[in-house]
Amino acid sequence: MTIQPSLRFLTATAGASLLLASCAVGPKAPDATLPPSASGAFIGTASPAVSTSSARDDWWRLYNDPTLDGLVQQALTENNELEAAAANLRRVRAALGEARVGRFPSTTTQAGYTNSRASAATLPAGTLPPGENAPDVDTYTAGLDVSYEVDLFGRVESTIRAARADAAAAEAALDIVRVTVAAETARAYADACSANAQIAVAERTIELQSDTVRLTQGLLDAGSGNGLDVARARSALESTRSTLPPLRAQRDGALFRLATLTGRTPAEASTAARVCQTPPQLSQPIPVGDGAALLARRPDIRQAERNLAAAAARVNVATADLFPRITLGGSAGATALDADGLGDSENFRFSVGPLISWSFPNVFAARARIEQASAGSDAALATFDQTVLVALQETETALANYANELDRRSALQSARDQAANAARLSRLRFDAGADSFLTVLDSERTLAAADAQLAASNAQVTTYQIALFKALAGGWETES
Repeated sequence: MTIQPSLRFLTATAGASLLLASCAVGPKAPDATLPPSASGAFIGTASPAVSTSSARDDWWRLYNDPTLDGLVQQALTENNELEAAAANLRRVRAALGEARVGRFPSTTTQAGYTNSRASAATLPAGTLPPGENAPDVDTYTAGLDVSYEVDLFGRVESTIRAARADAAAAEAALDIVRVTVAAETARAYADACSANAQIAVAERTIELQSDTVRLTQGLLDAGSGNGLDVARARSALESTRSTLPPLRAQRDGALFRLATLTGRTPAEASTAARVCQTPPQLSQPIPVGDGAALLARRPDIRQAERNLAAAAARVNVATADLFPRITLGGSAGATALDADGLGDSENFRFSVGPLISWSFPNVFAARARIEQASAGSDAALATFDQTVLVALQETETALANYANELDRRSALQSARDQAANAARLSRLRFDAGADSFLTVLDSERTLAAADAQLAASNAQVTTYQIALFKALAGGWETES
């Protein structure tokens, strides 16, 4: 059997290509492994305020606060940052669809009509009588061109892998926004409630100190008091009044943040949050799970791992540029001198053949692109490792802050109870003439400070709870 020259050429090309493909196209993806110590129990689980049960996805429901549940749901539905992240995910998924098209042939259809006349000077002598023009010629064409890249070196497949990893990273980025929106909505609501609670404490203190001012003024008017006691009482009263404006500003700021998170203007801030007097409280230990569950759940870790996979795939894409691109192409159609002749068999034409392109002069540019992609892969691996460490650090820090603030609140509660008892006793001793009014004023000032510190600690406890829930990354699974 005789092998035609074109067939011999194709056979040699395919053999050389397969030989090159067997030794070629870029490194494997770097290992995104987790340190063994990262998967164990958290250090902070020694506190009785937490448990090792699996963390909740809908953690805000642990507060048993219908207002909070509604606000979080509204934020997860109408937050503008979430909408932008979702749109970005759609864009990246569309890019993945575009990359997948590289697996299939590309086709081009064409149809045309031309009217032409040849120059008499270009025709053989004697073809035309002297002085006559060449005749006009009508030409009709129709055809179909097909081309397909033979992906021997994995360029197309690596491009698809990179696009697929980009889509998964964009999905993780959307989940990160969900976690943040849920936590920040709960924090804004809690801040508004806590500010109202602190305002209520300040107003009770103002009422008590106003009674003291009236008492001292009455004693002075009756001739048994002195102006110094009145001045001291008024000073304490005004000092407490000065704490109200910052607390009101703090509450309004929290309400405005809450409105923005839920897709509303400040004028449409939640009425329920505006009148809330008690920050959300937990009636059970916080379930935190362990390190392995945390690392599997945190979307920022998943995003970093997918970015690493995309970077590794792009190294392979850059490496494939060192080798030739082989494209199989073909075309079929008809050319006729009139439109009716396009269907005649004698006017049919076709061509089939391979095309090999190899940019030798650009090999240095290709190697530079490989170096860029490799550096990007190394950076993605370092980012992944750092993301794991930061996730563990955030969780352990949140656990430590929460446990220590609980201890601080317990001490402040005891201090407040003792201050209240001291204020009661000092007032009794003053009424009996056993103590000066300065002792009463000092004990009341101490009680006011203790009340304010306890209210602030209650607010801080809720803030640390929400920080812990955010570190545990609940809130995206059930909404995805």
